[in-house]
Amino acid sequence: MTWLKKIKREETMMFEKYLLSSSSYGVLVYMILTSSVKCDIYLHNPRGSNNRLDEQTRERTNGNNNFDSQNNDRGGYNVGSLLYYQGSILSIEWTNQHSCHGPNNNCELILQYMCDSDVRDGVTTTTIPANRAQCENYNCDMDRRYRMHENYAYYQECSLRERNKGLFTADQNLKNQNSARSTRQNPQATRRGYECPEERDYYPYWHPSPWVDIAVLTNDVSRCYYYRNESQNVKSRWACVFPPAVMELINNKLVLPNNKNACETFELPKNIDSEIRKPVWKEFPAHGVPAPECRETEYSRDNHLGNGYGGHPLMYNWTIPNYLEHESCVLRIRYNISTNDYSPWNTYAADNGKIQLAPTLGFNNETQASSRGYIFKTNPEVNIFPGTGINLSLRLAINTAQYGRVFQDRSHTFAVRKRPDDLTDCNIYNLNVRGKRGNIVQVYPGVEYDFVPNDLNMGVGECVHIQWTGSNTNPGNNDGQGLAGTDRNNIVLLGHQPFSDGVQRSGIYGHYSLNLPMRAENMTFLGWSKEDAMTLAFSDPGQFRGEVSELDDAGTYFNLQPRKVTAKGTYHYMSTRNNNFSNRDQKGKITVSSDSFAARAIGKMGGTLTLEPGLAKLVVQEDTFGTLQNVRIVKMSVEDGKAALSAANRELTQGDSYASDFFVIHPEELISEEGKSFTLELKLNDDSSGVEVYHAVQFSGWSKVNADIGSGVAKLQATRGGVYVARKETNVGMIVGIVIACIVVVAIIVASVIYFRRNPKKWQAIGKTCRAAKRSTQSKV
Repeated sequence: MTWLKKIKREETMMFEKYLLSSSSYGVLVYMILTSSVKCDIYLHNPRGSNNRLDEQTRERTNGNNNFDSQNNDRGGYNVGSLLYYQGSILSIEWTNQHSCHGPNNNCELILQYMCDSDVRDGVTTTTIPANRAQCENYNCDMDRRYRMHENYAYYQECSLRERNKGLFTADQNLKNQNSARSTRQNPQATRRGYECPEERDYYPYWHPSPWVDIAVLTNDVSRCYYYRNESQNVKSRWACVFPPAVMELINNKLVLPNNKNACETFELPKNIDSEIRKPVWKEFPAHGVPAPECRETEYSRDNHLGNGYGGHPLMYNWTIPNYLEHESCVLRIRYNISTNDYSPWNTYAADNGKIQLAPTLGFNNETQASSRGYIFKTNPEVNIFPGTGINLSLRLAINTAQYGRVFQDRSHTFAVRKRPDDLTDCNIYNLNVRGKRGNIVQVYPGVEYDFVPNDLNMGVGECVHIQWTGSNTNPGNNDGQGLAGTDRNNIVLLGHQPFSDGVQRSGIYGHYSLNLPMRAENMTFLGWSKEDAMTLAFSDPGQFRGEVSELDDAGTYFNLQPRKVTAKGTYHYMSTRNNNFSNRDQKGKITVSSDSFAARAIGKMGGTLTLEPGLAKLVVQEDTFGTLQNVRIVKMSVEDGKAALSAANRELTQGDSYASDFFVIHPEELISEEGKSFTLELKLNDDSSGVEVYHAVQFSGWSKVNADIGSGVAKLQATRGGVYVARKETNVGMIVGIVIACIVVVAIIVASVIYFRRNPKKWQAIGKTCRAAKRSTQSKV
């Protein structure tokens, strides 16, 4: 089956539309191409499995257990199942080997989840069988021994589906030329669980997928329109299918068409015993949830497998939807990267064996390039020093199966449950633990222990859900305290550290530079009870009594149900077990403020940040920001704002009373592109006459800004963050009255002058009257 020429190109889309020569049905070719070098991605929170399952070896036992990660065998965590509540904020944290948002490659990070009652971690590292006769009761979906995400029917449909033959395969020799199991990255059609290789390698996939999109993070946001519109969250998919029983009959015997016209004209051969001869071109509904968020990736460094700017881990804060409720869910992250050795978004099957390197590398023609070995193939040998009399060539370590590449990791299963009845109106932050036992060399590409998020900011009255899990089967000689091979964690407040003047600042509990816990008589944590503090310290409930000095008899899983935070302050805390020199400093910080705040990453695609309830709203139109900005709005009470002014040795002299609270927008520097601004709406306490809005940076250098005042809101255009507050002249009514009185007096005088000039006799009569009155008054006095 041949492909016809491209018929349409839209600049905002990354894919091309083609027509099959045997059909008038259009097939969208969605191509994400990825990198030419070995790169990996690892989930750390929730814990990524990398196909591991409670194994005692450093290397995973079976890299084909459930999905194709293309990661290092030593990655992943043995266990990781947790539970979360609807509407809670989960910090998804990962490391990726190669850069994002840098000059060396194109990068997309795709976050997805799926839930199903049959999704499970299993109890064995053996790959779930493709032959149902090898499963209990001839039903692999229900054989709980095996890990399973996608189900048997999904893989069967993929295996029997014609692959998209418009996709670029370079010089790879595909083992199964027809099936969607064979791709450029999986030329041997290797099976990994019930994953569909074609769906794994390309996004958005053009046939049905059980995965629900959370977010797409990209270094080219012009593709965001396409990602959001084509997501199966909002757009249905189609596939050519028989009933399951017939699909079983034709397993590995036929390939079904991947388009409508060919499907509707397809008939089973007579030698297959089935009364049903024709398949159905079936619609699979959209998931019926909002389109995924799409924005820029944050910068990460090449060959670093670590953090982004400022040493902070790469993270996406996912607000778990209120409509999601399930006991068996799993999260997936895919890392798609491509180089620019050829056009990554405009290369197709027609380009197989025809990649032109001469224009890119400065040769006069392709013959000249190929004579020197500059040919797009696996492991070419190039002569970079011609004419030297020495015939030396260098072999390039290139595999065309890895030019343009997808990596992935998947979490262990987790549950999403309804909120407790007493916490329906509370923002819940998940506080978890990442990492595993051992020093960085022993756990790499995993990480050592840390809390996630390591630095949590929240408000009084909000909630935190503290929860972690670990393994009893780490390699026995990994460094760490307590029983060999075990992960254990706890939380205690760090001891006080006086500042340089010897004074302990109020509202600050503990200090990072100490390694000793706070004494119990001084202990207070988030306003919670001493019983809660003991529960966190001893990971209770564990075994009844037992060895608790190093938490050996505590369980691997700990769950402190969500609690409301009732006391503001800065709390520095530690794990007493994981603080030796080999893997020290499992420490965290929680900052609790009485001020309301909201935060969100906003980039070129724009977005809205709302501070509830109706306190402030920041609206950013598309292309207002040139780069991704981590925007934060904080409401400070008038009293706290005045204290901040005093601390900065500044004062606000404009106006004589406050008509709003203080609102601080971070970052405070210029954040809009030249000539563009974002809209800021602030709630007013008084919107009567005389209200003006003023702005400063770090409470210094106040200036008036233009604002529309009305309906209890000040609405203004801004180009930078900083401090915004409304002030009011309380004497403005008196001043207005005086001004009006003066205007009336002047008007009377002017009118009188005009009148008496026109009527001089009237003025003379008034003069006589006044003189008579004067004599009369004098005589009486």
